[in-house]
Amino acid sequence: MRIAVVGSGYVGLVVGTCFADNGNDVTCVDVDKAKIDKLTKGISPIYEPGLEELLKRNIEEGRLKFTTNLDDAVKNSLVVFIAVGTPPGDDGSADLKYVLAAARGIGRAMDGFRIIVDKSTVPVGTSRKVAAAIREVTEHPFGVVSNPEFLKEGDALDDFLKPDRVVIGTDDPAVAEIMKELYSPFLRTGKPLLIMDPESAELTKYAANAMLATRISFMNEIAAICDKVGADVSKVREGIATDSRIGASFLFAGLGYGGSCFPKDVQAIVKTAEEHGYDFKIVKAVEDVNQNQRMRMLEKIKKHFHNDLKGKTIAVWGLAFKPNTDDMREAPSVTIIDEMLKCGAKVRATDPESIGVAKAYFKDRVEFLAKPYDTLPGADALVVVTEWNEFRRPDFEKMKSLMRHAVIFDGRNIYTPAVLEKVGFHYYGIGIKSPSAKKI
Repeated sequence: MRIAVVGSGYVGLVVGTCFADNGNDVTCVDVDKAKIDKLTKGISPIYEPGLEELLKRNIEEGRLKFTTNLDDAVKNSLVVFIAVGTPPGDDGSADLKYVLAAARGIGRAMDGFRIIVDKSTVPVGTSRKVAAAIREVTEHPFGVVSNPEFLKEGDALDDFLKPDRVVIGTDDPAVAEIMKELYSPFLRTGKPLLIMDPESAELTKYAANAMLATRISFMNEIAAICDKVGADVSKVREGIATDSRIGASFLFAGLGYGGSCFPKDVQAIVKTAEEHGYDFKIVKAVEDVNQNQRMRMLEKIKKHFHNDLKGKTIAVWGLAFKPNTDDMREAPSVTIIDEMLKCGAKVRATDPESIGVAKAYFKDRVEFLAKPYDTLPGADALVVVTEWNEFRRPDFEKMKSLMRHAVIFDGRNIYTPAVLEKVGFHYYGIGIKSPSAKKI
């Protein structure tokens, strides 16, 4: 099938590359010529495990092309995906200006029937707005589909190639059949393709992310209680995760969620509810808890140093909002480092992939080092923010010998308190019992 993907950011690039890898002819479009030039050479602008190799292979096979020419891409395609950004506005609502501009551009380029697919995460009612925008500029027939993405950064290729489900929102049975044919190679194991009305499809994406964010914030609330009463959140998690009604996913206490999806989608569903006269109290609380969770770690750090961080050297391991990505959007590291700098601390930081992104934000306010141990000489404490695999089993004796004070604030609970305390570290986790920790 001939496909165009408008927008070559994270979602558009993964979608286009994966469709090409299944034999489709795909043209990815973007207004950024510098990005298109790099992509044409097989250079990915984002870090996602396995993506660049897949990108190069499909370019070499001639199935994947990149261009700034929207007209040509639309004229040579049957299905056109819109995968442009929907940044949050000041009030939390999703800004649809890029989506609607893409829709009008597609409409003007059409020379016959096309299926236009909303792949961007968009609020309820967007498919109707996209259809109206296209009708303004063309008389050609078309179908509009809501087809939300469920891609986890760091696992995006598997999520697309082996989906739990595919959601198709359309009122047109003929369009639904074409979408079934397009996605059939990815559903050979029997995972469902769900056909529903566009409004339900649009709400499904927000509902899914709001539910997952709720589980994260719920466990962080439980962790806060554990800190107060002396319980261990890892034991509590085991106790509830073995209940088949609950399960184990997204129940790890930590510094909260970040990235490009959960924060803006939680805000957007709250805004959508408000626009229709409903007060979504639970999800409002989810967002509040998430923001407060970062401050709780800062409270632990300040408490240990008697509210005096001036002149202290703090090492930070992990800058990306999660492992296997270089994405720092809404990352807990940004809040924690900013606050420590305001308190007069000196920060040395490392991350396997996102140092370049972090430098653009922090500039010379933070010292960046490529290797974790290089951040430790003379450090008064280490703060672990992102649970990269290479941080999980370090040489604690070596770490202690390098640091001025043997103190670890573990924002992801990747270490065992008893092991660290045997070496001589003061250990602070999230809802984890530790005799060396001062009660907050």
